[in-house]
Amino acid sequence: MVREARREDLDAILKLYLCLHETSVPEFTEHLAAVWDQILSDENHHLIVNYIDEKIVSSCVCVIIPNLTQGVRPYALVENVVTHLEHRGKGYAAQCLDYAKAVAEKKNCYKIMLLTGSKEQKTLDFYTHAGYNCTDKTAFIQWL
Repeated sequence: MVREARREDLDAILKLYLCLHETSVPEFTEHLAAVWDQILSDENHHLIVNYIDEKIVSSCVCVIIPNLTQGVRPYALVENVVTHLEHRGKGYAAQCLDYAKAVAEKKNCYKIMLLTGSKEQKTLDFYTHAGYNCTDKTAFIQWL
């Protein structure tokens, strides 16, 4: 079942991120609590989860960004696509991406952008199969 994250999902999401690129679950601090509150209250920030048997197995983030071009239509950015190692290859992340696409369409976005650090062909094929392409634009990142 795919849905948007709820307040009580924080711990499970932080543990799921260990399958993404995190090496530890962050300590619960006032800063973490404030960021979590900000995410939950931001109508343009959608933390999407897919859960099976009451366990979150996959997730992604879809952020809607207001824009002054393209007929003053927003665009969406998808990040932090992850599935628990034990549940990969079953379509759970694809369901999260479908949900993100529906959010973007509902918000009248003209495009969705997704970046991946993976060079694995299996991962790149997954994103291509999900409707994304790597030929229209070139991405540049400057790490801060």
